[in-house]
Amino acid sequence: MDRNYPYRVLLFYKYVRVPDAEAFAREHLAYCKELGIKGRILIADEGINGTLSGTVEQTGRYMRDLRANPLFADIVFKIDEAEDHAFKKMFVRYRKELVTLRFEEDELDPNVVSGKRLSPKQFYEFLQRDDVVVLDGRNGYEYDLGHFRRAIRPDVDSFREFPAWIRQHMGEFKDKPVLTYCTGGIRCEKLSGFLLKEGFREVYQLDGGIVTYGKDEEVKGRLFDGKCYVFDERISVRINHTEEDVVVGRCHHCGKPADRYINCADDTCHRQHIVCDDCEREHNGYCSAKCEDHDRMAG
Repeated sequence: MDRNYPYRVLLFYKYVRVPDAEAFAREHLAYCKELGIKGRILIADEGINGTLSGTVEQTGRYMRDLRANPLFADIVFKIDEAEDHAFKKMFVRYRKELVTLRFEEDELDPNVVSGKRLSPKQFYEFLQRDDVVVLDGRNGYEYDLGHFRRAIRPDVDSFREFPAWIRQHMGEFKDKPVLTYCTGGIRCEKLSGFLLKEGFREVYQLDGGIVTYGKDEEVKGRLFDGKCYVFDERISVRINHTEEDVVVGRCHHCGKPADRYINCADDTCHRQHIVCDDCEREHNGYCSAKCEDHDRMAG
């Protein structure tokens, strides 16, 4: 690092059976608020999934305290340096699933069935093979901002739409090696397992997801084009740290290359859209003339 940042952003998950997960969620929320961190953490019977921000001291204590729990002793934290908090509030919620796929826990347990894990270097090598199929395990709007070269764009707006979409569009690839990836790895744990259950013969997942791939000192994010969408105030982060880095996003208004998402300035809309600097100024941060007119009349 060129400088020491005062804050850090942690991304983490683990699939593990959590006894009385609802009570654990309530206790964990109280703990997080007392510690002073901010973010979003989901607790389910099947494990934990979270992103949070705090000072170096706060995040260091959080990691030590969570690993002190035998359930999470080996949990992996992905760490980004930051100048400030990446969240405004702290939420800890109990959910039936860590990522919503609408399958029973014993039907799709990542600790029982999931794709073979590939390190960033292995994934990079697989990407250069002619026989592989690369499936983006995220939503379409995440793909639009940045993705691995040659990856298939899923026409889905939520993770639970993947089973139907795969059955409709991926059947011809069941005998090919399939590479899956997502932001931090958690979605591919179940997505790769689903593919195997559907009869796909050779399924792989990028261990640690895109954010880990971007931090690998040897690969340096090669073959990832654009930026990676993240679910916090930063909205996106750079992955490709080489001269090959390109912009793949397109401005919502003019269609020119752009790589920045903003929220529509109309409080009743807040639609996230990719915008270039010129169009952000021209349209005053609104996604449409309708939203700008609505805001003006409301004011």
